[in-house]
This record gives sequence, C-alpha cells and structure tokens, in this order.
Amino acid sequence: MASPLLFLAAFSLLLSTVHPKVIAVELLSEVKLSSRILQDSIVKQVNENPKAGWEAALNPRFSNYTVGEFKHLLGVKPTPERELLGVPVVTHDKSLKLPTTFDARTAWPHCSTIGRILDQGHCGSCWAFGAVEALSDRFCIHFGMNISLSANDVIACCGFLCGSGCDGGYPISAWRYFARRGVVTEECDPYFDDIGCSHPGCEPAYPTPKCVKKCVKGNQLWKRSKHYSVGAYRIRSNPADIMAEIYKNGPVEVSFTVYEDFAHYKSGIYKHVTGGVMGGHAVKLIGWGTSDDGEDYWLLANQWNRGWGDDGYFKIIRGVDECGIESDVVAGFPSTKNLVHEVADMEVAETASF
Repeated sequence: MASPLLFLAAFSLLLSTVHPKVIAVELLSEVKLSSRILQDSIVKQVNENPKAGWEAALNPRFSNYTVGEFKHLLGVKPTPERELLGVPVVTHDKSLKLPTTFDARTAWPHCSTIGRILDQGHCGSCWAFGAVEALSDRFCIHFGMNISLSANDVIACCGFLCGSGCDGGYPISAWRYFARRGVVTEECDPYFDDIGCSHPGCEPAYPTPKCVKKCVKGNQLWKRSKHYSVGAYRIRSNPADIMAEIYKNGPVEVSFTVYEDFAHYKSGIYKHVTGGVMGGHAVKLIGWGTSDDGEDYWLLANQWNRGWGDDGYFKIIRGVDECGIESDVVAGFPSTKNLVHEVADMEVAETASF
C-alpha cells in the first residue's frame, strides 16, 4: 500500500499540470509604488549577468511610468477554483511530429491579425486582449476571415463574471463570454483608450468603459456583429501539448507572473533575473524555437505597443514553466454561430455593386 506522503506527492503533481500559477502579489509601500518602474540598476544587473540570456533596456513604453502604474497593467487575477469547474483540459496525441521552429505568422501568412501588436493603454485589460487576439486569429485560420474582435466589448460588458474590467479579470472567463454572449468586432466597438495615459482623467481611477451595446457606426447592428466561440478549454501544462495545440489550431492565450525586470526586456530569451513580483499578465503565444546556443523558447506577442521589447514581441525560456508560462494556457474554437448574417450581408453588398 502506498504511503500517504507518496499519495500527496502524486496528487500535487497532478494538480500542477492543470492549475494556474499566477502568484498573489504582496502589498507594496507608497514609496515603492510611486517610484519609477524603469531602473538603470536593473538594466545593469541583467546586462552584466552572463547567464541572463537576454538584453535589458529602458523601454520608451514605460519612460514615465511608476511602479503603481505598471502594476495596474498586469490584470490577471488568480482564478477562483469555481471558475475552473467543468472546464475541460485538452491533451494531444504524442505521436504528432512537431517542427523544431514554428511561427504562426508564417504558418498562416494570409492572417493579418496574427502579426498585430496592440496597446492596452493604461487599463488592466490584458486578460481580455490575449483572448480576443487569439480568437481573431482562429477565425482566420479556420474560416478564412480576417477580422479583429473587440477587447472593449469584453472589458465593458462581461461584468463581474469576468472580474473587474480595467482592474483585472480571468482569462478563462473571457473565453466563456465568447461562447455565451459572443464578442463584436473592433470596427463595431473600438478600444476606448488608444492613446495610453497621456490624457486628462486617466489617473488614478483607470475607469472601466461603460457597456453601451451599440456599434459606433449607425449602419452596423450590435447583435449581427457578434462572433462566438465553441466553449472554452485549457491545455495541459506540458510543452508538447501546448505546441501541438498551436500547431493544429492556432495561437493561444497564456498567463504568467511578471517581475520588475520584465518591464526592461529588449531582446533575447527572458528568464527572471531580478526584482520583485508585480502581478499576473496575459499575452498571446504564437510559436516556439531554439536559439543558436541550444536554448528552447516560446515566442509571444505582447500588447504594450512596439516601443516595448523586441518590436512588441518577446521570447521566454521553454520547458521549465518559467514564471508559470506553461501552467495557464486557455483557448476555444471559433463558432459558425451568427456567421450566416455576415455572409448574407456580403452577398447583398456584392449584388448592389453590380
């Protein structure tokens, strides 16, 4: 008979394959929160570390940001256990032969959304951005539709079921919202804050936009603009399963823990070197590869515009669950629901043009 300790060890290993690892953030002092997020000392510590594997810099995106303002962008809340009940965990056939390098941008070159780098502004809406970006890509991959879906719809209209809007939310709940309520296009409901925190009134409240349920263009209908997903699921926390999911179905949304040094990322393969925990962040995972030095990495698109990182992208070490990057991977399939309206509208437009 197995000992209780062996049983607990096995049970803990099982949980680690399906449970997110975004770390709860400690409260920081007012002095720390009001200090600048970008520090010469962090750049120096990373760049002088021969084992770092990446280059740090004072990224223009955060040139005027305090620690408090940076923390607010990290909007992934630790997912409550109840939100995970009934969510399937997907695994893939281990016999699938995967390429050593993969980039969704080149795998599906006709899908323009895959290569877009967006900007979440000053709102803690990363949980919604990662979701709408991945679903937009999947509509193109599976249905040949180049559409950009609205993060604004999810942030403003999902309400408490998704979390707290600009004060953070749960990635899996965004995918559930797509299945339950659908999400309109960006053309119908554009993002409320496309100029970041340079306008009056954006501090310190960081207000969540109001749910209007009306397209900005009068000739578009909110309900007809809705696009749906088929359910929501998580991918087993195993690199091979995550790779197979992207290879077969398209980009996914991932969450991970952000430390102070991540704000300084410029190029290379990130791994945490220095600085305290800032919060949980969600981004879009689009590929993988191996460096010339033989280090495996993930390739991801962030939504902090192109003034941050490697033209808006970053790489992080693959296979060791760095910062929990492999522990909370979520996605869903695009649905044909409501698309009949879109096809009918296109046919009417084509007929009218003759």
